[in-house]
This record gives sequence, C-alpha cells and structure tokens, in this order.
Amino acid sequence: MIKVQRFFIKYKKQILLLNTILLLLAEGSKWLLHLNLPYQLLMLVVGIIGVIPIVLTAISSIKVKLISIDVLVSLAVLGAFIIGEFNEAAIVTWLFMLGDFLEEVTLKKTRSAISDLTKMAPTTALVMQDDGSTKEEDVDFIDPGTRILVKTGDQIPVDGKIVSGSGYLNEASINGESSLANKKIGNQVYAGTILEDGTLTIETIAAGEDTTFGKIIEMVEEAQDTKSHAEKLINRFSKYYTPAVLVIAIIVGLITRDLKVAITVMVLGCPGALIIGVPVSTVAGIGNGAKNGIIFKGSQVMDQTRKIDEIAFDKTGTLTVGHPEVSAIKILKGQRNEIIRLAAQIEQQSNHPLAQAIAKLDNQASDVIKVETVKGKGLIATISGEKYYLGNQNLITENTHLNQELLHTINHLSNLGNSIVVFANADQSQLAVFGIKDQLRPEAKIALTRLKKLGVKKLVMLSGDNFKTAKQVAAELPIDEVYGEMLPADKAAFVKKEQEKGYHVAFIGDGINDSPALANADVAIAIGSGTDVAIDVSDIVLVKNDLRKVSYAIDLAKKTVLNMNENIAIALLTVLLLFIGLFAGYVEMASGMFIHEFSILVVILNGMRLIRFKQKLDHHQVSKKQIDVALNM
Repeated sequence: MIKVQRFFIKYKKQILLLNTILLLLAEGSKWLLHLNLPYQLLMLVVGIIGVIPIVLTAISSIKVKLISIDVLVSLAVLGAFIIGEFNEAAIVTWLFMLGDFLEEVTLKKTRSAISDLTKMAPTTALVMQDDGSTKEEDVDFIDPGTRILVKTGDQIPVDGKIVSGSGYLNEASINGESSLANKKIGNQVYAGTILEDGTLTIETIAAGEDTTFGKIIEMVEEAQDTKSHAEKLINRFSKYYTPAVLVIAIIVGLITRDLKVAITVMVLGCPGALIIGVPVSTVAGIGNGAKNGIIFKGSQVMDQTRKIDEIAFDKTGTLTVGHPEVSAIKILKGQRNEIIRLAAQIEQQSNHPLAQAIAKLDNQASDVIKVETVKGKGLIATISGEKYYLGNQNLITENTHLNQELLHTINHLSNLGNSIVVFANADQSQLAVFGIKDQLRPEAKIALTRLKKLGVKKLVMLSGDNFKTAKQVAAELPIDEVYGEMLPADKAAFVKKEQEKGYHVAFIGDGINDSPALANADVAIAIGSGTDVAIDVSDIVLVKNDLRKVSYAIDLAKKTVLNMNENIAIALLTVLLLFIGLFAGYVEMASGMFIHEFSILVVILNGMRLIRFKQKLDHHQVSKKQIDVALNM
C-alpha cells in the first residue's frame, strides 16, 4: 500500500493530466459522437484512478483513529459507484485531485520567503592561503579567524569583520533594506549579503548555520511550523466536525431514502477550506515579516502582537544608538579646526568610549605624541614640547585653572545630559569643551509616532541611567512615562505591574540586563544587534536596528489575524450555502464539489495577499540619509 501511495504522490501531476485527458475524451464521446457506453467506461476509469490515492489516505487516517476529509470523499465516491453515477465519481475525484494540486502550488508560493532565503544561503567561500592565493572551500568547514576574499558581485559567505578593502553591500536578505550600505575596514558584514561594488578581505567570525543569516532561516522555518491558537482550535473542531458530517449524511439518507443525497452531503460537508485557510495566512504573514527584517517566532506570536496596547522601551541601544557621540563642541579660546585636530589625535591613544567619540572627529594619522594617563581624570599629552590636558573638570583644575566662562559652559552642557571632556593647554590659550552623549536614534520619533497612530495607548521608557538623563532623552519623543535608575529586576517588576492593570505589554530591549523584562512581557521584541540572551528569550527579532519595524510588525500581525478570520468566514459560509443549495435543489454532487474546491483556492489566494503587504511609513520628519548613516554605525 505504501508503494502505491508513493507512486501516486510522485506522479501526481502526470496522473492529473491523464485524468483530464480522459475526462475530455469522455465528454467528447458523449456530446460529439453521442456514444454513451464509451462515456460511461471512460468516466469509470477516471473515477477508479482518482479514488485510489484518496482511499489510501483515508485508510491511513482511520488507522490513527482520525476521520479525515479523505474518508468522506472516499465513501461518497464509492457510493456513487454503487448507484451507477460514474460521471459524478469521476468529476468529484478529478476536482479533488485538481484542488490538491492547486493547493500544493499556491502553498509553495506562500512559502517563497523561506524558500528564497534558503536558496540565497552561501555554500562556498574563497579562503586566503599563506602564499596569497585563494582556495574555494565549503562554508560549513570554515573556522573563526579564517580570512576570506570577496569580489564585486559575490555573496558574502560568512559573518565577519572587514580587514582590508571597502565596498557597497546589498543587505536586503538580512534587514529588508534595499539601499546599499557603505562598508569599510572594521565594519561587520553578514553572510547572505551581496557585494555590489568593491573588493573585501574578511576575517571570519561565524560560518554556516552559526551566521546571522543561518539563524534567521532556522527561526523562520521553526515559526512557519508552529500553530496559532486559531489553527489549533480549527484542528480540534475538524476532529469532531468530520464525523458529525458523516452522521448527518447517514440520517439524511435514512430520512430521504435517497443514497445520492446522503453521498452529496458527505462531499459538500468536507471542511477543506477551513483547515487550509489559517495555515496559509500564517505562512504568508511570517514570510512577509522575514523578507522585511522581522522574525516572528511562531504564529501564536502574531495573535499576541496584534493585542499590544503598551510598549516599554529600554533606553540605551534601543531608543538611542548605544554608543556615545560628540553632541556639542564649545570653543572658548583658539582655532576650532586646530583644537579638534589635536584633541582627536590625543584621544586616538585611548580606548575609553568618550575618547573614541572625539577620536572619530579627525581620522588623520597621529603625530608623535607622549601621553600620560591620569586614572579617572583623563590624559596629559606632550606634543612638540607643549603640554595639553584632555579630561574632566578635576584634571583641568589641578593643572591649569577653572574660570567662570569654562564653569558655566561645563554646567550648561551637563544639564543637557552630556558627559564632559575639556581640552586645554597650560595657559588656556587653547580651550574647548566637548559634550558627549548617547544619541537618540534618528528614526525613533517617527517610529513612536507611528505606534501611537496604530492604537498603542501607552509608551514607556525604562532606563538604568539617572532619571534626569532619561527624562532629557524622552523629552524629544512621544513618551508617556519615564523611569530611571532601574535595575533588571525593576524592569521585570514594572512589566508585571502593568499587566496586572490589564495592559497587553510588549518590551523592547537589546541587552542581557533586559532578559528578565523580555521574559515577563506578553510580547518580547529584541533588537537584532543585541545579545544572544536577549534574542533567545524574545518573541520577535528585529534584524536591523530600525524601530520603524515595530509598527510594521504590529500592522502585519493585525492584517494576518484579520486574514485568518476572513478565511474562516469564507470556509464556513461556503459549507452553509452549499447545504442550503443542496436541500433547495440547486446543488448536486459534482457542482457542489466544484464550489468546494473553488473555495479552497479562494482562501489560499486570499492568504497570499499577505505576501504583497507593505506598510507606508512617514519619512518626511528625517532624511533617509540620516537614518541610514545612524543605522550603519
């Protein structure tokens, strides 16, 4: 029996084509040649060929104590054979086979996102040899630290860091962004992206399944195999519904004494569209998210996401870019360009985050500089015999002097939430104050405004920084509540407290310290550049650090669940109308089966609309260039 099943599965298309030709010959012999016997014989052959795979599947389901759709159709077709309705049996089995074929084709289309991702997964890489040559090797056998050569037009085969060269990368497969990213030495690159211009030498960080691209594929595959609450409910419903139809058919047959009507009840009662409608919406919705840099970890997550009415944000690395940048330069004495050049060259000698922020202001190679580090205060540098001081207020006070203008400038920038670095020479003929702080993400205001428009009632910021700093960041955003000096346990407790008030809370974070809050939230959203712990406990992963994707995720979840409900309604309404038509005398077995199979195609096509779903985002408040620069830092 198994061999026969495998044969029909393997040659499904060919068998459908054969039955189609036989059906056309049968109809031709009847209407053109007016020959009834060939017509009946051909219909019998079509019916027998068509019912074999259906009966085999029905037997398999009965063995596991499940009365499936195939059981109903098998009984209906066998009944049609008994009463001599060979044409009805042939048409019903042909329609069933056609519906199964169309379902398979269209479901492949809905799974195109994961299929496309899998096809884009790199398989080989050009590994640099000690003599400068290259050798093509399988990516699964490449170890961290291995150097890879990538040429224009090639796919990046591993996750790694650029050690030589520069170029423009198409990163759409990772983050859904169509614009090219300019990558230079020191920048990280990801497997699956494409080098559109330039030549790169990359030092491998991860390869194969361990890459970001590999993990995305794994998460999407797992998500598409999970079942939503609606799908589980329908599966339970169909478990009892199908036997109920069989009982109703028997009762109708006993009452009407009409075997054909009873058989037709079994055919029309098949819940095919009901069973396929929800999975096709789920697969299409998750696939759309994956193509746009949003990984839903299961269809159940979508149902939770659409209910979100409060979002709590971690501050550092989520609402802000996550690393300090120079926000203000106040020149009190001396030439601006000269001071910036000297300060940047001195700070190149330090690995402190504040020093690195200033060092980036000028990329010229450093002169010969003698630097002394004063612990907790800053640097004292000697250039061409002259001393320069670069550090906090105490360093300047101890080595030069603190005047009122300098003190006023320091206080002013501090009140704006900046960390302060003062630059001065011994006589303060060169004097400047650098204000440094973690910058707000340029797309943050657009993203949060969009969330408000989508119906999120409450936006909250939770920060480990002091309340004053947190308040200053939140002042630029449509944030409803701000909390500072919060430990990881405090954030988790806040989420629980809001849930007790009746809010459906989402938490967005990127660090290990966010894990307790993420674990407690109704929907946990992790920024893709965050820690593995944050990503592991999350329900949704934003592959790129773009907060606009949060509103996209909510909007997509709402559309997906709505699409599921539409498919459920279409399926139930079709069965209801078919039964009304049957008992009113307007629907027969073959025509009813046609409508039934057509309804399956309708719900599949309806679900496929989600593949093309796009959210219109408002970009006018900040330029695309600003956003791209910030996101690629």
